[in-house]
Amino acid sequence: MSERRFRTIRLEKSGGVLTLVLNRPERRNAIGVEMVNELLYALDDAHRDEGTRVIVLAGEGKTFCAGGDFGQMSSGPEEDSLPSKGDYADLLLAMVRSPKPIVARVHGHALGGGLGLVAASTFAVASEEAELGTPEINVGLFPMMIMAVLARLVPRRKLLSMMLFGERMKASEAERIGLVDRAVPAAELDAAVEAITSKLLAKSPLAIRLGLEAFAAQDDLDLEKALPMLRERLGGILATNDAREGLMAFFEKRSPKWTGT
Repeated sequence: MSERRFRTIRLEKSGGVLTLVLNRPERRNAIGVEMVNELLYALDDAHRDEGTRVIVLAGEGKTFCAGGDFGQMSSGPEEDSLPSKGDYADLLLAMVRSPKPIVARVHGHALGGGLGLVAASTFAVASEEAELGTPEINVGLFPMMIMAVLARLVPRRKLLSMMLFGERMKASEAERIGLVDRAVPAAELDAAVEAITSKLLAKSPLAIRLGLEAFAAQDDLDLEKALPMLRERLGGILATNDAREGLMAFFEKRSPKWTGT
């Protein structure tokens, strides 16, 4: 686990799962310049740590993330903060392109910039008590950067109504339109998150990394360019020890033993 001293997030490690906890409950975990920067550092550390297989993103207190911290937008981070690693756009990109799965554990409201974190995660599970939305229009703003990740998940007209009306939706509606994978009773949230992480931990870490990297690489390519690139990536993964072990285990009718090589 990283030995960095963070002020706006907290890290918890259990087995191969690293949980990044947004830790500003007094501000409803509003995301500002400093939190963005610390999340970028934490993600980079997690990607370099071989012991981290899955990343869970959670929030302290009653709210997952209430959105952008308007106060920090004008004042900026503290003088003794970590050197700048990037901004909110860089964070969304790092999450979308993460070579390790990110599971958003949405126990409370996820609004504005907080909803962007949910949309940029690989998976998202929400408590039925949570509400999600893009209320920026109500204060004369617009969810510009968030729009890019939401547009990959939400149908066009539903997304436009979300952004132009600024209304919140229940977690069940977010599940219906594909914004979250599941909406579950609050008491079942941890079990639902664990069900996802357990499945991921049982797979080859190398296959997951190579697969997610390939998925990100083909995301914005035309079919004519994507297929040759993916054909080459398939050749690369077939040459790994995990692929050989997986195929051997299949024919021998046993569980594979992954080495991550």
